[in-house]
Amino acid sequence: MKTIKILGTGCPKCKKLAETAEQAAKELGIEYEIEKVTKLNDIMSYGVMVTPALVVDGEVKLSGKVPAVEQIKEMLS
Repeated sequence: MKTIKILGTGCPKCKKLAETAEQAAKELGIEYEIEKVTKLNDIMSYGVMVTPALVVDGEVKLSGKVPAVEQIKEMLS
């Protein structure tokens, strides 16, 4: 099972990244769990200074943008 974390305070871009990541995981047919990390100290513990950010299985995959579904699929594979 993939653990997908969306780091962000709940802004529109953060919500869009969560939707896009969920869509990518569903299209790949993988088991996943999405967690939203909204506390600033928790976000900073990943070394992220710009949100939204995507963390897959504990590894920061991107920060500061919302990629296309296809790009997220590559990160989840």
